[in-house]
Amino acid sequence: MTTQTAPVAKELSTPQTGRSPQAQATTAVSGGTAGADQPAANRGRTSIADVVVVKVAGIAAREIPGVYDMGGGLSRTIGAVRDRVPGGRPNVGRGVKVEVGERQTAIDLDLVVEYGVSVMDVAQDVRENVISAVERITGLEVVEVNVTVNDVHLPDEDEPGTTAEARVE
Repeated sequence: MTTQTAPVAKELSTPQTGRSPQAQATTAVSGGTAGADQPAANRGRTSIADVVVVKVAGIAAREIPGVYDMGGGLSRTIGAVRDRVPGGRPNVGRGVKVEVGERQTAIDLDLVVEYGVSVMDVAQDVRENVISAVERITGLEVVEVNVTVNDVHLPDEDEPGTTAEARVE
């Protein structure tokens, strides 16, 4: 007589010690089960890195009219230099900080708004667009979006990289 044993599912989580920094910045959105008897959609696990939420939130915030730039003064300066370097790419995550849990995320945004727009309206529109985009794309529940307006861009301010007339010859 032979005895059959049921297959034991292997633990899919990574141990907490000895994890690489990349692994620490990911969040499991769905913990699937292993086995041929499971539907294809449930076989395996989906993890979302924090940088994914940062990029989605950054792009969504920049889509709103009235948002001139994102980030604090120093990060904007470094970003302007980085954007001018040949082969450099704009940093869509500048001015975005996230805290990602297993099913939820919280997002902090630093904005520069254009002069003349309602700061409260821009902040509300940014908040709504970021929540919609992050929840739709990642499946994570956004529990809060904190918007900090660091500066107002005045229409007569020189753009970075433009040179003013020389005062002396």
